[in-house]
Amino acid sequence: MENIRDWCLSRQLWWGHRIPVWYCDACDEPIVEYEDANICPKCGGTDLTQDPDVLDTWFSSGLWPHSTLGWPDQTDDLRTYYPGSVMETGHDILFFWVARMIMLGIENTGQAPFHTVYLSGLIRDPEGVKMSKTRGNVIDPIEAIDTYGADALRFAVTAGNSPGNDARVGPDKLEAARNFSNKIWNATRFVLRSMDEAPAGLDWDASRPSHLEDRWLLSRLSRLTGRVSRALEEYQLGEAEVAVHDFLWNDFCDWYIEASKVRLQAGDASPVPVLAHVLETTLRLLHPFMPFITEELWQHLRERLPGRENAPPSIMVAPYPQEAPDLLDDEAEAAFNAVVGIIRAVRYARAEFRIEPRRRLDALIAPRGLRSVIDAEAPAIRALARVDLQVLDDEAALLLDGALSVVVGEATLSIPLGGVVDMAAERQRLSKEQQQTEGVLAKLEARLADATFRSRAPEDVVEREEARRTALRERTARIQDLLSRLPA
Repeated sequence: MENIRDWCLSRQLWWGHRIPVWYCDACDEPIVEYEDANICPKCGGTDLTQDPDVLDTWFSSGLWPHSTLGWPDQTDDLRTYYPGSVMETGHDILFFWVARMIMLGIENTGQAPFHTVYLSGLIRDPEGVKMSKTRGNVIDPIEAIDTYGADALRFAVTAGNSPGNDARVGPDKLEAARNFSNKIWNATRFVLRSMDEAPAGLDWDASRPSHLEDRWLLSRLSRLTGRVSRALEEYQLGEAEVAVHDFLWNDFCDWYIEASKVRLQAGDASPVPVLAHVLETTLRLLHPFMPFITEELWQHLRERLPGRENAPPSIMVAPYPQEAPDLLDDEAEAAFNAVVGIIRAVRYARAEFRIEPRRRLDALIAPRGLRSVIDAEAPAIRALARVDLQVLDDEAALLLDGALSVVVGEATLSIPLGGVVDMAAERQRLSKEQQQTEGVLAKLEARLADATFRSRAPEDVVEREEARRTALRERTARIQDLLSRLPA
């Protein structure tokens, strides 16, 4: 804001805020009035003509922070809300708008209108091109809201973005945000149904978890609240959104809800208080980013929670969640992560060998130091992995012909595939895929090593090819690992 130059306030346009200056037709006296001028103060003439120019758009915009609060009068609103704190905008109007807000605010009130400027970046199309009506690549926000929902639109244009970085938004990103909204809605329906079916006299205090997955989830929730708070303090809004998204989608929906179903179906209602507490807390975390769906679902939860008569009337005025250090549990997280790893290993084997998801498999496990964990979580492992699990102390018993062995943490898992998979055919298929993948990767490596390609290709094309190379390298490594463990 140094070296400020003179600036012409008028523009020769037919629309905009008319300049409040009139000229007397009789004596050419200029007259400046807050309201319409009626008489010339110099000669008394009444034939006045208003200046045909309009105020520059950025001049009137620059007055916005204080003029909307009643300035030049010292109103209660002006004393309460001026100056503000954070100004959010795109970098392309930093000088045109923000600089003028600061300049006019200091000139008229003696104070800058805000202490921080958050540059959000621009919204671009999926190819990284700036949206323009002439190009026809503009997303109509009204149409997007009608198709995907207001919260989905908000989430799509903000999640994962860093300050100042442009965001690419298209149908795929909007659909993913809508799917996230549907995920939250369906999870809430499950929780509400579980609450309605809970027995009378249930202890609704979720701060004393008795099961491993309860302790795991509450510890993860505490870490999440701390991470989100730190991200917000650092203006990393997109990072905060991604953290809440991943927790809700993965930890809560994909793992805890599915594990809780095993206990609920066995007549154990102890997961219900944890389900309700974690969902309610996470909705409050998500509310600043997706206000409409979180308010709607929170109200349904509020109607069913004990002590609702003392609860805030709206999620908007409910306290924002804070980290609970007493619920952090490294041991529970490590133990349940091992359970998740076992289930994923079975699912990975199904996917790689194209085994029907509904077909039950046999599985043997030598838990070693995880014996108590495996014993406690065996029902969940059997249900979620769809396996008939046998827990063995003798690791030698795992050495079966035609079995796939996987080390998960301290445990060793063996999945007998004889009679389920044609090992010779699978080895041949994987070897062929490995050869093809390595061939494609070699060509891609050569292309990316070509300085001419890197200098002439658009940046987004280079990024896309680098992402392909990373994916091919990972796939090659997975095939090699699988072949090394595949029974002969």
